[in-house]
Amino acid sequence: MAADAVQGGTFLSFMAEGTLLYQRGEYEKALIYFNNALKLRPGDKYALVARSKCYLRLGDTQNSLKDAEASLQNDKTFSKGLYQKAETLYTMGDFEFALVFYHRGYRLRPELQKFRLGIEKSQEAIINCVGSPSSVKLENKADLCFISRQAESKQADQKLQVKLTPDQKQTKKKEQVRNQKTERQLLGELYADKAYLEKLLKDEDLMESSTRQGIKVADLVLDGISYLDTRSEFWQQQKPIYARVRERKLRQQRWIRDKKQTPAEIGRYIVKNMEDIDMLLSGESPEESCKKAERVLKTIQGWSDDEVPNKNEIIGNLHSCIGNAQFEMGQMEAALRSHKVDLALARQNKLPDALSRALDNIGRVYARIGKFEQAIESWEEKIPLAKSSLEKTWLFHEIGRCYLKLNKAEAAQKYGQRSLQSADEEGDVEWQLHAYVLMAQAQVNLKNYRSAIINFEKALEKATLIHNEAAQNAIIIALDDVSKSFIEELREKREEREAYSPKERDFSPATSKESLEKYREESELSIKSQDAEKQKEAGGNYKEEPGDNKEGGNETEIKEESREEEKGSEGEEKESEGEKEESEGGEKSQEEPGGDGKQPDPAPG
Repeated sequence: MAADAVQGGTFLSFMAEGTLLYQRGEYEKALIYFNNALKLRPGDKYALVARSKCYLRLGDTQNSLKDAEASLQNDKTFSKGLYQKAETLYTMGDFEFALVFYHRGYRLRPELQKFRLGIEKSQEAIINCVGSPSSVKLENKADLCFISRQAESKQADQKLQVKLTPDQKQTKKKEQVRNQKTERQLLGELYADKAYLEKLLKDEDLMESSTRQGIKVADLVLDGISYLDTRSEFWQQQKPIYARVRERKLRQQRWIRDKKQTPAEIGRYIVKNMEDIDMLLSGESPEESCKKAERVLKTIQGWSDDEVPNKNEIIGNLHSCIGNAQFEMGQMEAALRSHKVDLALARQNKLPDALSRALDNIGRVYARIGKFEQAIESWEEKIPLAKSSLEKTWLFHEIGRCYLKLNKAEAAQKYGQRSLQSADEEGDVEWQLHAYVLMAQAQVNLKNYRSAIINFEKALEKATLIHNEAAQNAIIIALDDVSKSFIEELREKREEREAYSPKERDFSPATSKESLEKYREESELSIKSQDAEKQKEAGGNYKEEPGDNKEGGNETEIKEESREEEKGSEGEEKESEGEKEESEGGEKSQEEPGGDGKQPDPAPG
């Protein structure tokens, strides 16, 4: 079913889907997608590393190592390939070779904490296996007879080895490994599973049965037991029982010693534990980092202010570490509470660096849970506290992204420009790329397609400069979409201009003649109506005599009203005469000389 579902697609889609499945823990399905991606691009180093991770999670260390080495075939300095090969070798128990590749990666990328963590865990595993050189004490004695006794014992061992058959050796080795007390300590919770599988082996009827796929139950049970034996051997190599006992004793001694410490010892304790907390968090172990930070926090809270002068600052830093670990684990509400405690301590003790850190972390949490307005508020408060141009670049970019999510494209464009300005000051090409993309996306929302195309092209140049193939492909797709929208906008504007163009108006002779005749008729009707009103008004004024008002009105008022009416009638006569002259001029322009619309008589010879 899964194989049929991934027949069609692109390299990037296969990689994205495989990565998502890997993060969900569905390694077998992820493996199918990575295989399809490698069919489209054979030898791609990123796909090989991704498939190597899947093989390693599935317990197939041989194929995992094979893919990791293939990713380094063309590029020996590929950091992800070096790390994956080192991890595979470490899982296989080859701690010395793993240490070599951890060191190679650390020399190439010293800023990556995972290489540093790999070096430390490999060294610890080697010391646990062979012992520390400092624990070996050599004594120089005059009596060297022990050499002869050592040679005699060696000869006896050789004779004994000759007598033992290979099967006997294997049996003896298994007997040594299958010490119940040792296995219980090595396997821990898995010991009960192994005991259950061994109990199933005694059920003969069950062992003879098969599953629906035709696999024998006995084979499945034996595979499970074999896997647990292999893991117990690996864990025994990584940290033997004596090393576990020694570590427990050292922990107890450290606990007793921590009760009474000098200020210098307290300082070293804090620094060491803070480094361990950061290392665990960067090494993709947020749960362990959170637990360790909580333990250290509890310890420091038990100390007095005299023992730890900057106690509040350290407590705030630990709350910040706990919040970051909770953020990585997806516990957003708990992370927000921890960062707010850090913020309150920073405000209370007037610590600008801690205040900047807390505002930064609170903004990240708000942005992750979709509360973009609160994130903007936190980050804008942090702006005056930013110390470097690079920090401002990141800050302006994140604020712009939040405004873009809120559909406030103008504000997003403004912060994109500020981010670009800071990136130019720092000379950071990667952040210049991010700023150009942000500005272009905001301009697309503002339908300023021309400027968006220009900024996407600049972003593409930056992506090409830093060899970021994923960014190049995404920008090319975005450019294609914006170009289509720009062409559509130009087409609509052209259609609007054509709709209001004078070319589409009808100026034919027939239409002009009809409109002129209609205008002539309307003007004649208006003239006739005005003449009729004039005659009525003149007749009325002539018949009416002063003093004929039945209501006894004032004659002077009547005269004044009649004068005003006469003035109005004179003005209307002038207007009607002007309209009449205009209409007559229009008629003369239409009629031929002669006035009756007929052809004039020819002039006498």
